[in-house]
Amino acid sequence: MTTEMPALRAPTTVSAAPALTRLLPLLLLAPALLWLLGLIVLPHVELGILSLRERVAPRVYEPSFAQYRTFIEEPLYWHTFVRTAVMSIVATALTLLMAFPIAWTIAKLLRGRAKSMLFVLCLIPFWVSETVRTLGWMILLRESGVLPGLLVTLGVTPAPVELLYHDATILVGLVYTSMLFMVVPLVGALESLDDSLIEAAYDLGGNGASILRHIVLPHAAPGMVAGCIVVFMLTLGNYLTPTLLGGKNSLWFTEQIYTQFITRFNWEQGAAFGFLLLGLSTAIVWLGLRLSGQKFGEVMQRS
Repeated sequence: MTTEMPALRAPTTVSAAPALTRLLPLLLLAPALLWLLGLIVLPHVELGILSLRERVAPRVYEPSFAQYRTFIEEPLYWHTFVRTAVMSIVATALTLLMAFPIAWTIAKLLRGRAKSMLFVLCLIPFWVSETVRTLGWMILLRESGVLPGLLVTLGVTPAPVELLYHDATILVGLVYTSMLFMVVPLVGALESLDDSLIEAAYDLGGNGASILRHIVLPHAAPGMVAGCIVVFMLTLGNYLTPTLLGGKNSLWFTEQIYTQFITRFNWEQGAAFGFLLLGLSTAIVWLGLRLSGQKFGEVMQRS
């Protein structure tokens, strides 16, 4: 009679692979999380604390809403705040109107080298700093600049005219600075549009206006909203272009923030203005998303 020996089993060991798999995403996200925490979250927390205190004596502070009351009671601050919002919205709308035909040409009409060349032409202005680009506009538009001299040569004006320091000049500079940030998301949205949909619409009797309204614009809506959000944020927070092209009468809210921080050393008031500008941008972006029926996450993903 034989008896079978039980099979020997290797001792079970707990594998570390599942733990590493769970930790890997956190390790990959660690640089971005540290960047967000150190350069965005913590500075905003500090600004919030600064905006909610008032200096009552040297190095003596107490909690207060005095900085926000100053903003409400001073008409100049209100006027500058509203003007900045309106000008930023106008600049965003003009950028969208100018960028859409360019994006359509790049995405649907051109092929090969011509397509790449047009995209490079949109990219060339960003090969130099914003300061150089703005100074270039000043050289072109100042009274002794290129464009006023050309107008005199052509007989359009009897004498050189000053084209700087106007609202239209500020808008030109803002649109020029923001164009690429509108073109890129629009091209990404339009390239995913199936050409057969447009051909079918023409076969069914549609015209250019109806196809644009019912097919092209709804499909490009996420790219349009994404571009508008980026351009509006950049325009609202722009300091250099409005200040140089608009001069002392530019009345841009970021200039008020700069004045409080750098010129008057009133960091509490500057922090309050910064939070007011942040609230304004958040409110307008939220309103734009609600009016367009888009969700922020979907817009960023699809664009």
